[in-house]
Amino acid sequence: MWLDRQFENPVRICNSLMQGFEEKHPRAVYHQLLKFGMYKPNRSNWEVYKKLKENNIWQTVDKLFKKYQAQWKGPDIPVYIFPLDTSNKQLVKAGNSKSGVSFKDKLFLFLTPLEDEKELEALFVHEYHHVCRMNKQKREISDYTLLDSMVMEGLAEHAVGKNCGKQYQAKWCDSIPVEEIARYWRKDLAPNLSVKKDTRLHDELLFGLATYPKLLGYAAGFEIVKQYKRRENISDKASFLVPATEFIKSLNL
Repeated sequence: MWLDRQFENPVRICNSLMQGFEEKHPRAVYHQLLKFGMYKPNRSNWEVYKKLKENNIWQTVDKLFKKYQAQWKGPDIPVYIFPLDTSNKQLVKAGNSKSGVSFKDKLFLFLTPLEDEKELEALFVHEYHHVCRMNKQKREISDYTLLDSMVMEGLAEHAVGKNCGKQYQAKWCDSIPVEEIARYWRKDLAPNLSVKKDTRLHDELLFGLATYPKLLGYAAGFEIVKQYKRRENISDKASFLVPATEFIKSLNL
């Protein structure tokens, strides 16, 4: 296992992950993954890794992968598991001691030993839902817009609620009152739905940076999908195919 041999050198591990990344150097890949929670080599994170091994986390995730790949007819992709950087207190708190990031052709989970296995399943459902939707949309990720990102996040958390229970949905699902979402929708979100994924404004609105409420776009995406699902009976598998623009055709914000 990579971590047994190279725990002290995550950049070297990232050298084995270069395929599919735009970055040209493994150090750049590592810095990208650090933003989402990948470990830094220290004693605390080594203890996390040892506990993950004791808990057979790789086997547990493999069972989840097989379950949802069969249920959703999803793509066969590699799933990489690393310890969460426990020194990143903000990320630990925001993600309930877990984090992840998904790409069209791979998925990363950054974990601590979780007492409730449903917490792990909720994270996996969220990230693998992204993978399935990205593969079914048949578009380049660089062409994704703010609307695409909001709908994707909203759909993933609705899938968590359906498959794991609403108590396992992320805190941001109802962190902003609908009236406040509506105000930002009219003033900031609706006029900028076509802003591309690689722009600063996209990230400010989606993640709630600058003067915007934290995770504004996530919360708005959850409300958008909630309203759509009140009107349409849609399965997880069908949700991979519906264009983002369909979700706002009868939106009441």
